[in-house]
Amino acid sequence: MPTGPLDADRRRRLLLALGITLAILIAEVVGAVLTGSLALLTDAAHMLTDVAGLAVAVVAASLATRPATDRRTYGFRRSEILSAALQALVLLTVGVFVLIEAVRRLADPPEVAALGIVIFGVIGLTGNAIAIALLARDRGANMNFRAAFLEVVNDALGSVAVIAAGTVIAITGWARADAVASIAIAVLILPRTLLLLRDSVHVLLEATPKSVPLSELRAHLLEVDHVRGVHDLHVTAVSSDMPVLSAHIIIDDGCFLDGHVPTLLDELQACVSGHFDVEHSTFQLEPAGHAEHEGTPAH
Repeated sequence: MPTGPLDADRRRRLLLALGITLAILIAEVVGAVLTGSLALLTDAAHMLTDVAGLAVAVVAASLATRPATDRRTYGFRRSEILSAALQALVLLTVGVFVLIEAVRRLADPPEVAALGIVIFGVIGLTGNAIAIALLARDRGANMNFRAAFLEVVNDALGSVAVIAAGTVIAITGWARADAVASIAIAVLILPRTLLLLRDSVHVLLEATPKSVPLSELRAHLLEVDHVRGVHDLHVTAVSSDMPVLSAHIIIDDGCFLDGHVPTLLDELQACVSGHFDVEHSTFQLEPAGHAEHEGTPAH
């Protein structure tokens, strides 16, 4: 895969966002210890998972530039999915723990330092805003960068919840606001976690990517001139942004005699790349009677 100055700039911005998020994490852990705030500790746990997420984004962006080898014919593209699945499991564990602890604190809220909560929340929000500005221009580059951008946006929302909790406690003295903010942050974590886990397992099970409607793709292939049938059609994904396709295409027997096969192959590949954004495709072109003596049933 070719690389260039733009790719290097994007990785540098990811590294800067990672450094900022790590600094916020350290500040919030210190703040949670000093103030006794579960909301700050919860947001720090949220931040820990986001540090991991940004680290995965940095590693994935770097590994994606490494060429394929005889041992890894797709390079390290699948590492993105394995890391996402692991991150989702960690997020799920953190989210469940936070909900249980927050419910306990609703029943018996401890004293917390409201002013300290607000101060550390503002520090976190400031850092989040800088990270958002760094990643905003790259959020449409691919799914990896889009996920990284969403990580820091969710961090910012968590910081807003922490500031709100500290403000409510300072003004009203309602100590349960800290637990309520913790629940709000956990609610941000869990749905995203389940979606991330579902999507990563979807890829690991080599299911058809949601971006490629198989019936519609089959119909498009059948519309290509000289195509008489499609079977053994498979679409999977190596990584979140790399779908791959293979198919057996039954074509007119005359195509093998008149030299039309190379042109037909170009048309099939243009069809799947142009309509469905599948750049990596493999087609077996065969005459009508070939499927009858293949080793596996046609489908």
